[in-house]
Amino acid sequence: MNLITLALLPTAIAQQTPKTATPAAAKSPAPQQLPAVQQMLSRGQLKEAEAQLNALAQQHPEPAGTERLLGTIHYQRNEFAAADAAFERAIAQDPDDLQAVQMRGTTLYRMGKGAEAIPFLERSNSAIGAANSDSTYVLALCYMDVRRYDDARRIFAKQYKLTANSAGAYLFLARMLLRRNYPVEAAQMAQKALVLDPRLPLAHFLLGQIALAKSEQNEAITQFEAERKINPMDGEVYERLGDSYMHASRLEEAQQALDCAVLLEPNATGPYILLGQVLLKREDAATALNYLVRAEKMDPGNHLTHLLLGQAYRAAGRKDDATREYKTAEAIQSSPGDHD
Repeated sequence: MNLITLALLPTAIAQQTPKTATPAAAKSPAPQQLPAVQQMLSRGQLKEAEAQLNALAQQHPEPAGTERLLGTIHYQRNEFAAADAAFERAIAQDPDDLQAVQMRGTTLYRMGKGAEAIPFLERSNSAIGAANSDSTYVLALCYMDVRRYDDARRIFAKQYKLTANSAGAYLFLARMLLRRNYPVEAAQMAQKALVLDPRLPLAHFLLGQIALAKSEQNEAITQFEAERKINPMDGEVYERLGDSYMHASRLEEAQQALDCAVLLEPNATGPYILLGQVLLKREDAATALNYLVRAEKMDPGNHLTHLLLGQAYRAAGRKDDATREYKTAEAIQSSPGDHD
């Protein structure tokens, strides 16, 4: 889930069957034009739809649903302040318009106002949450941002059919917290998961990732070695373990771990690149070239691979090849499309 996914929410919501209006809203029934406007929105014809909606907004009383669709247009344009105002007007006109309630909560989240978004998302989620997993996900993100971790864990557990107090639910929350850049809290939740299930796969792996990011090499090695005992067929575990060994200058162990990673994940470039680095440190440029050339063929746009190739060619006395690779690495790194 990312913001691109969230940007699709208004279209999906606009296409849902409108909720029956309250008596107050029944005085201004949705006109026949609204289904056509919804079709315009689904086709991305925002300008044409906005023109029709602005005309409808001038009527007295304003037709039900007009403000919600105007808010949808502003949302799709990332005009969140205007979208929020439109959804607020839609809710004032019809407090039972749960689509507007849901979209106002999502909009407030996109504006960085997670705490304000929660009441709207909770209300809409209780009624239509099962039909819109995106909205449920946004509510869980808001809970994490305001440190309501138990509430977030319950939502994730329900979505993924886990028992709310299980080790798996705590580990899932830990992964989401790490994705939200809350490493301390993520580590705490992973530790809780291991208390509940000491042999839970990927819990030690997550703790190792956190330690590696903090340059705590010994702790990272401890965690990845523990993960290897539980999960010995996961190539990424050996890759991260090899990376940790390399940073701890345990080069022979690093090479052994990365050899295992290559065997388990022969189509992943990471182990080949790391092997190239380790072998360069071990002053074995010829063997390093074998792995780095393979990595370059798999992903020619990785600037780090070309940089390491330059170092390997230079160590092997191939100055022209080294110059070529350094220039390629520089060109890729300075390119707007660099994907290292």
